[in-house]
Amino acid sequence: MSVNRIERVNSLLRRVIAEAMFQILRGEDVSPALVTVTGVSCGSDLRDATVGISVFGDAALKRRAMERLRRNAARFQAAINREVKMKYTPRLFFKLDRSIEKGDEVLAILDRLENKSSSKEG
Repeated sequence: MSVNRIERVNSLLRRVIAEAMFQILRGEDVSPALVTVTGVSCGSDLRDATVGISVFGDAALKRRAMERLRRNAARFQAAINREVKMKYTPRLFFKLDRSIEKGDEVLAILDRLENKSSSKEG
């Protein structure tokens, strides 16, 4: 299977999962507004997909959000089945993606360094 096709499928699944997030997590103790789908990575046979998730909040909120997502994986798969015509609906595995947090930490460090250097100049 071509890499381009897998990238298109990954992008499509990311959109469908993100759109379903508000419907599926409604009524849960984790606000869907705090959860972001950062990416989807399907296996070459399209039977399994790893979903990267970023959660805005503390460690306890991140644990709760990941547990809710894993618990509702079948509902996300049903949404994919409704929206996308595929031979197989992939099994979803949710994984916490900390890349946004790490990027924020790097930006905070750069800001501190910039503030330090500007205070020395002035």
